[in-house]
Amino acid sequence: MTAITYTDVTKRFKGANMNAVDHVSFSVEAGEMVMLVGTSGSGKTTLMKMMNRLYTADSGTVSLFGEDIAKKDPVALRLSIGYVIQQIGLFPHMTVYDNIATVPKLLKWNKEKIAARVEELLKLVNLDPKEFYRRYPAQLSGGQQQRIGLARALAADPAVMLLDEPFGAIDAINRRNLQDELLRIHQKDQKTYLFVTHDITEAVKLGSRLLIMHEGKVQQYDTPEEILKHPANEFVASLMEGVT
Repeated sequence: MTAITYTDVTKRFKGANMNAVDHVSFSVEAGEMVMLVGTSGSGKTTLMKMMNRLYTADSGTVSLFGEDIAKKDPVALRLSIGYVIQQIGLFPHMTVYDNIATVPKLLKWNKEKIAARVEELLKLVNLDPKEFYRRYPAQLSGGQQQRIGLARALAADPAVMLLDEPFGAIDAINRRNLQDELLRIHQKDQKTYLFVTHDITEAVKLGSRLLIMHEGKVQQYDTPEEILKHPANEFVASLMEGVT
């Protein structure tokens, strides 16, 4: 089943002299983890933010499970998609429990269902519920905060997850641990992930396919193995240099 489809999508920001996203088309199958890779300003974050309508395409169509997202209520759309960012964005005045429970509460889940889901998710991200329920974000390490951010994004059991440089501010050891954690979670939940990263080694480690962007255009879209063996052009070849 196809989860996500971009069809001839274009986006140009006011005052810019070129498109941030330039006639991009690709699709993502349900259960894939697709990594959006490229230099700064290549269009990858803009492309992702059109998925949950933080940005609106100037032309073309973005579809979620066959439905044009432009026809969906933007609030309902965002509540149905998990979203994790580098800055994490935990609410500082709320406990870990209440942070994870945010979307289920908005969806009016009952207290028992919310409590069960929060406990399940803390265990999923390898944090002891009894130890972490009542902590506040300021009492957590960076790696713990990122785990809570991931748990919060998963809370309402979304079919699609968007991750924008989620491990970019984490030290190398914690970053590797979080990557391993995410692979384990993805293998278990089989959700569809769109993941933006500058780190090509991270992309190769995590991605079922890589979408390589440059100057708003797709340069190559294939499995890591195929791209490493057969880069489409010099830009892709240079980007893949040094991958271990």
